[in-house]
Amino acid sequence: MTSTFDGSSIDGSGYLDVVRLAQHSPGWLDDLVLLWSTYGLAFFALLTAIGWWRARRAGPAAAVPALAVPAVVIVAYGADSVLKLVVREDRPCQSLHVTVLEACPAPGDWSFPSNHAAIAAAAAAALLFVSRRLGAIGAVAALAMAVSRVWVGAHYPHDIVAGIAVGALTGLLLMTVVRRRSETLARWITSGRLRPLLVAP
Repeated sequence: MTSTFDGSSIDGSGYLDVVRLAQHSPGWLDDLVLLWSTYGLAFFALLTAIGWWRARRAGPAAAVPALAVPAVVIVAYGADSVLKLVVREDRPCQSLHVTVLEACPAPGDWSFPSNHAAIAAAAAAALLFVSRRLGAIGAVAALAMAVSRVWVGAHYPHDIVAGIAVGALTGLLLMTVVRRRSETLARWITSGRLRPLLVAP
């Protein structure tokens, strides 16, 4: 059997402090955080749709980065998932045997890095290239998502830090490339059937 990594030695005490705080917090707050932790990624999809809709009116070259946001998020998720398989860190609720707000995942559902944090950070970083306002909103939402994953007991703090790093770096690097080649990509896309994706009616 392949060995797994126990991350509790890194910041297990900090994780337990947050979990205990959640256990002694008002029920409505726990419900709100759990709701955000579970469904909050849909908010980033909404921000992406808004960014794309607005960018199309600024011209094809401006719309290319907006159209690239979902692809960037997928790449960040892939990179994060590969790291999970390499590190193979057990979930904190398994290693520390604590009761948490979110159901403890089954063994083999690795903890490091956090997929939720990576996806949120990638979306926020990518949206900065579409709209600074949307990117700023996304950054705040990404931080809230990351913190919520510790609050509900799904991840150690170092899991979300790593997830944010993976997502943000992926988003910044890929969107820099996309922005540099936006004119070329816009010409290619608008020459075919995908033209409506970049040009407002």
